[in-house]
Amino acid sequence: MSLLHPGSSSDTVTPTLVLIFKRPKPGQGKQRLAADIGLDSACQLAEHFLSCALADLRDWPGPVVLSPAMDEDCEWAGQLLPEAEVVVQSDGNLGHRILALDHDLRNRGHRSLIYIGSDAPMLKPIHFQTVAEALHQQSVVVCPATDGGVTIMASRSPWPETLEQLPWSTDQLGQALLDSCQQAGLSTGSVLSSYDIDQQPDLIRLRQDLRDDSRAERRQLLALIEQLQTHEINAVKSDNEKQNNPVLT
Repeated sequence: MSLLHPGSSSDTVTPTLVLIFKRPKPGQGKQRLAADIGLDSACQLAEHFLSCALADLRDWPGPVVLSPAMDEDCEWAGQLLPEAEVVVQSDGNLGHRILALDHDLRNRGHRSLIYIGSDAPMLKPIHFQTVAEALHQQSVVVCPATDGGVTIMASRSPWPETLEQLPWSTDQLGQALLDSCQQAGLSTGSVLSSYDIDQQPDLIRLRQDLRDDSRAERRQLLALIEQLQTHEINAVKSDNEKQNNPVLT
């Protein structure tokens, strides 16, 4: 897959793909999903989500960066993808952490940066390729999420300082992000709507979307979703049987 813009010089650099994530642990991250399906099941899914994102980084033709939330997880992160550069996140809200990370990476020589999280396993190569190509025309490009957020945010320029003031984790984020960039004088583009996994209904949609996905990590994720849903159905049946037959309780 070539990401060079027609007419560009042969030394045009492919954007750097950056994964921002937390180490999967029960009770850490995905709180709304955990409330729906339980801490252990949510953690299992988070591990598979991360595996899918790592596969996307392995397939990326340019530089890749892993950015774990905790300094103590840097060594572990480096073992996940030895070819990746590992740069820990700072403290603060997500906007502040992205600003600090972006500043750090640009000081290290990275110019065009594509940021993803580990909770959008429906993303396909076409999403990344389309974003990279759109960056030839726009300073900032996002893949909007159906819940009002974004699943990919990319920029050729440093992000505006107002990033840390945005309404993160709300349905206002996507538009607020574009507005903030436009107010800072950056051109913006929006491509290929997508979604991330926050609640149990998202898993139903993901299960359907993964049925025709041949990528190994996605097949493993699909198997886990089906296993968890089968377990939930059996648990409901068992509870109903106990209610209908008090002698079983």
